[in-house]
Amino acid sequence: MTIYIATYKAKHKIIQIEEHSCFTWKQESGEVDVEMVKGKIVRESSVHFFRLVAGTNYVVDLNDITVEILKTEPFKG
Repeated sequence: MTIYIATYKAKHKIIQIEEHSCFTWKQESGEVDVEMVKGKIVRESSVHFFRLVAGTNYVVDLNDITVEILKTEPFKG
């Protein structure tokens, strides 16, 4: 298994704040499955970010979040 890191930008269709961050994950060596990584980022990171920003009076739906992967590479940290 190889650890990878990605920088990304996430947007919500209504909340007017963008999330710019990085994300690490493990996978077999080889090409990065960008769609899989986007899904992981939405579920494991971005939804929590937008829920924090939105507060308790607004329900954040996973389908309202889009992720743009800016760069990926093996993590050598």
